[in-house]
Amino acid sequence: MFVSRLTLGAAVLVTFTLTACSDGGGSKITSQGTRTAAASSRHSEGAEHAMLGNDDLNWGPAPAVLPAGAQIAVVQGDPGAAGKIFTLRLRFPNGYVLAPHTHPEEEHVTVLTGTFLAGMGENFSNDALVAIQAGGFMTMPQNQAHFARTTGITEVQVHGIGPFQLTYVHPEDDPRNQ
Repeated sequence: MFVSRLTLGAAVLVTFTLTACSDGGGSKITSQGTRTAAASSRHSEGAEHAMLGNDDLNWGPAPAVLPAGAQIAVVQGDPGAAGKIFTLRLRFPNGYVLAPHTHPEEEHVTVLTGTFLAGMGENFSNDALVAIQAGGFMTMPQNQAHFARTTGITEVQVHGIGPFQLTYVHPEDDPRNQ
């Protein structure tokens, strides 16, 4: 029971992250712009080595594939690059909802602040949500439909192998179609 709840929560987190990192026209998440001078001095490009503090993150609006209100910061790599490791952070306002969606690759999510509620299935259900508190972790399997909601301002860190993409189960839920 606990493992299935963790898997559900991870799927939701990954979905948020994938959506936040996608480009404006598609569902693929791409790398953000340049880092500040301070961040560049402590960051090594590539999967082998990265050192960043919270103040070094370059936050910006999430891509259009995510509902308005989310913010994203790419920590490592390029989420849109196939076969490459990436790490990103997503910040969501209180009550943020992510409709059912899937990702082509497994996603791994760590809740840093707030409460991330995730559920599995093709239709959103508050009854199916499992609350993952700060410090919690989940893994969402590839191509498994999941959804999420937040309680309080919630920040998650998502990592995996790219490309990080989000496909809504119901096309009418895609914010780019509204």
